[in-house]
Amino acid sequence: MARLGSRGMRVRAEALAALAALASSGTVASPQAPAATALLADPAQCRIVRLSDIGWTDVTTTTAVFSALLRHLGYRPEITVLSVPVTYASMKNKDIDVFLGNWMPSQEGDRKSYVADGSVEVIRANLTGAKYTLAVPAYTYDAGLRSFADIERYAVQLHNSIYGIEPGNDGNRLVLGMLRQNLFGLGNFKLIESSEQGMLAEVERAFRVRAPIVFLAWDPHPMNMRFDLRYLSGGDAVFGANYGEARVYTNTRAGYSAQCPNIGRLLRNLSFTTQQESRVMADILLRHQPAAVAAEAWLKANPAVVAGWLNGVTTFEGRPALTAMRGAGTLSRTFSLERWLSDHKIPVGDSVTVMIEYVKTHGRVLFDGVSALIRGSVDGFTALLRAIPSPLLILGAGVLSFALRRSLPLAVFVVAALLFIMNQGYWEPTLETLSLVIMAALVCTAIGVPVGIAAAHRPRLYAALRPVLDLMQTLPTFVYLIPTLVLFGLGVVPGLISTVIFALPAPIRLTQLGVSSVPKPLLEAGQAFGATPMQLLWKVELPSAAPTILAGITQCIMLSLSMVVIAALVGAGGLGVPVVRALGTVQVGMGFEAGFVIVLLAIVLDRISRPSDRSSAP
Repeated sequence: MARLGSRGMRVRAEALAALAALASSGTVASPQAPAATALLADPAQCRIVRLSDIGWTDVTTTTAVFSALLRHLGYRPEITVLSVPVTYASMKNKDIDVFLGNWMPSQEGDRKSYVADGSVEVIRANLTGAKYTLAVPAYTYDAGLRSFADIERYAVQLHNSIYGIEPGNDGNRLVLGMLRQNLFGLGNFKLIESSEQGMLAEVERAFRVRAPIVFLAWDPHPMNMRFDLRYLSGGDAVFGANYGEARVYTNTRAGYSAQCPNIGRLLRNLSFTTQQESRVMADILLRHQPAAVAAEAWLKANPAVVAGWLNGVTTFEGRPALTAMRGAGTLSRTFSLERWLSDHKIPVGDSVTVMIEYVKTHGRVLFDGVSALIRGSVDGFTALLRAIPSPLLILGAGVLSFALRRSLPLAVFVVAALLFIMNQGYWEPTLETLSLVIMAALVCTAIGVPVGIAAAHRPRLYAALRPVLDLMQTLPTFVYLIPTLVLFGLGVVPGLISTVIFALPAPIRLTQLGVSSVPKPLLEAGQAFGATPMQLLWKVELPSAAPTILAGITQCIMLSLSMVVIAALVGAGGLGVPVVRALGTVQVGMGFEAGFVIVLLAIVLDRISRPSDRSSAP
């Protein structure tokens, strides 16, 4: 202690004094204090506190800080990641207790009915002075795009696009409503929906090349420190006055504060500033710290703020909360193997992050070229499908199915299915999905069939490929979706690449199986007639293995179609968007419609592409 500087000793002494003073005022000020404290002790069913995190970094931050505080007080917080509408539905069903991310007025439509019927209670505003509206880079602002009314003049440079966050989000719904109503002449614009981090990755790419971009932005958030951005004026009718000035409220399920009065008192005390939240968010986003670690560090660094929150609050066992927090430092010194190992973890994630950053920095020209090629191919094929009159396209699909399968019932089924898709209003998303699936299948076939043939002829090659193929199919798709998003940006490109990675093992495996299963007498007969290896391949092996190869291509198409929802999360569009949007807004009807359309499209593609030795009936 003697070695500490006088400044450090003074700061530490002041913090401890503040904690001690508040502890004394809350626990021994009068003989009645213990009785009052005991009344605030919560019953056993309050020990588990169920919280909703809607995935925004600011809400993740406040939820993590509150959860860390609860753990110090002897409670067991359980955090579930949900969308805003699902959060309110869950609170009404008593599956969620606390929600700290009620941004108003943008979430008024989500909250209104639940407050009106008494199933959700509004405790207090835990943050004031927030902002939530559209923004642009400073260089775009200086070039003249300064308000909502200016966006339409820059339509070509912006590619008629506005970048939002996850489908179903309240801010996205405001933008979609603006586009549907053609406000500010933006009826021809489209909203690119993905996620907070997906949008920010695209913003970073735009800043790197000084390209114009319009995107959802809010404060508090480290984006305000990371990027030199400007909020657009003139959007009061969409986002509210003063650049979407917002307050963030704490909500609970009905009766929760009465059932758990100690937690209720803590929630009434809990409030943040934009600077406080931005600091924790910077640790999470910029320094890549886990939310729980960043929250613990912030609590330790801000004892005076924590003391104010804990005024009149007890632990779950009924002891003064401030005393428990002071003792937390002693408890943390107890040896724990789990804590020791986690504090000395092998930097796998950090190494991958550094590698991706290096590749991104030094391979920009290559990735931009690949991105332009893929985007141009898919967008061009989609434009071709759109250029064909829809009745002619449906009739052509029916004729193609009849020509391939010689089945009139199948042709009628294909036409009826496509007419039903059009009737449900999903024709445009279906064309986008069809383009993605066909392009992915072509790429997989072009790569998978030759690799499968080589693997069949070289057993050692296949032995080396097998673990790689297993990894491609078993690794969660989000894992390789993240680096493709960082390297190629939002849109159809990361969606296509991730789809190819997931679907490619099917044609490789089945091509290898088909070629290696060609009967030896056929091979010997070909060799006896003097066939060269290339003639043997084209005249004997491929015709014999054709049904198995076609089965691999069909499976590839089905696997590609199963990725449409995942692709929608990175802005690829298509039928996955209404599915994700329905999930985020708890719209059962929309979800069933979009899901049924995906099933119909899958049946049509399967019946047309599967090997001819199967039954052709739908």
